[in-house]
Amino acid sequence: MDYRELVRRECPDMEPIVCETAAETFFRMELLAKGPDPDREYSIEDFRALPEGLRAELVDGKLIYLESPTRLHQEIAGEMHLAVANHIKSKGGKCKVYIPPFDVYISGDNSRVLEPDLTVVCDRDKLNKRGCTGAPDWVVEVTSPSTRRRDLGKKLFLYREAGVREYWIINPENRTVIVYAFEADEDAAFYTFDDEIPCRIFPDLKIRLSDVV
Repeated sequence: MDYRELVRRECPDMEPIVCETAAETFFRMELLAKGPDPDREYSIEDFRALPEGLRAELVDGKLIYLESPTRLHQEIAGEMHLAVANHIKSKGGKCKVYIPPFDVYISGDNSRVLEPDLTVVCDRDKLNKRGCTGAPDWVVEVTSPSTRRRDLGKKLFLYREAGVREYWIINPENRTVIVYAFEADEDAAFYTFDDEIPCRIFPDLKIRLSDVV
């Protein structure tokens, strides 16, 4: 269906930019309602053709649509970004920190595109106009009931396999954080929001989430 033509036909006096926005909204709503086809193998071209504002990930030919984040999810991700960015700046560091939308081509190719809730990249050669190609240094996921299995399963495997140095999984519901220090080959460490959580890649950075949320 050509949504732009549909909107023009139904609302002939609509300004072009309004028509375009309405068409994209209808398209996005239908995609979300239908969900990805589980029997189809999606390409990077399919991924890039998704309407702006529809958050998704691509893993081995499968598209995964991401739900809109909750207010608390956004608050945690935003405060983490602020804390990490301020720390890097105060130390004159070269690392860069990003929140979505920011695509991470985790395998260094077009077969696996993830969108972490927080991404820290210290090798600027990995950065391009689309995002990061290859493993970031630090990844944070703010988990939800719909994403928890992937955050603790598939994504954990992908991040470890790709060479991510550190991975945090923040659970707003029970106010806990799991930290994987892949680079140090440590076992998972478990914290609460009231703990001062040490960052392994920035040894002088500690974050207490209860101070900010």
